[in-house]
Amino acid sequence: MEKKEKILLFIPAYNCEKQIVRVLGSIDAQILHFVSEIIVVNNRSTDGTEKAVLEHKASHWSLPIKVLRNNENYGLGGSHKVAFDYAIKNGFDYVIVLHGDDQGNIHDFLPVLKKGYYRNYDCVLGARFMLQSRLEGYSLFRTVGNVIYDFLFAFGIGQRVFDLGSGLNMYSVSMLKDRYYERFPDDLTFNYCMVMAIKYYNQTVRFFPISWRETDQVSNVKMTSQAVRVLRMLAGFVLDNESIRGEYRDRIVEDYSAEEITG
Repeated sequence: MEKKEKILLFIPAYNCEKQIVRVLGSIDAQILHFVSEIIVVNNRSTDGTEKAVLEHKASHWSLPIKVLRNNENYGLGGSHKVAFDYAIKNGFDYVIVLHGDDQGNIHDFLPVLKKGYYRNYDCVLGARFMLQSRLEGYSLFRTVGNVIYDFLFAFGIGQRVFDLGSGLNMYSVSMLKDRYYERFPDDLTFNYCMVMAIKYYNQTVRFFPISWRETDQVSNVKMTSQAVRVLRMLAGFVLDNESIRGEYRDRIVEDYSAEEITG
């Protein structure tokens, strides 16, 4: 009998108590047919996010979910590092990233999982700006800005790019095992470095269209400062591809650790 793949569903969460319940509620039998375990990584939320997750778990006892609380506020990139490390240490084959703010829809991944074409790539990345993608409540200004940046990155790294950082992605754990991502930023620009690293390390990638909505979410993006920083990162990579092996963090964290609070 063929060994069943172990797929981890990782949900980063920060101050999204209203949205996280909707995200957890969307995880139904179709998704659980493929997903072995779910971890919600709480990045030291200051609202009722953690309580909402624990209450949902208590009332849905069959949901294979664990809650991890970061020992510090590591940022979104830092939460990825916690989850990737968890996936490596616990023998998972793949990790799916689904943001806890209910902008992405986990069911967009069903065609990917059912067809199994993720097995042919190191990572499969959700894209908000492909022709078949569906955007709700996303401003034209932000859409155009993102598309421009996608083109700039595609030109800079010499590879097609349809999204630099949606909240719905899937990675093969084998591509993560040397932990090259540890030096990447702990903030929202983590995924930008991941895109450049995919090119540098000759990893294979496939983008697929997703739906994306903005309703009651609170954005943590500081648009102007992030835009400038991202352009500098890209310019550095274009001038010297080896820069992706350098240090991108403002503060060095020796151990991205988290406490499991679900027992």
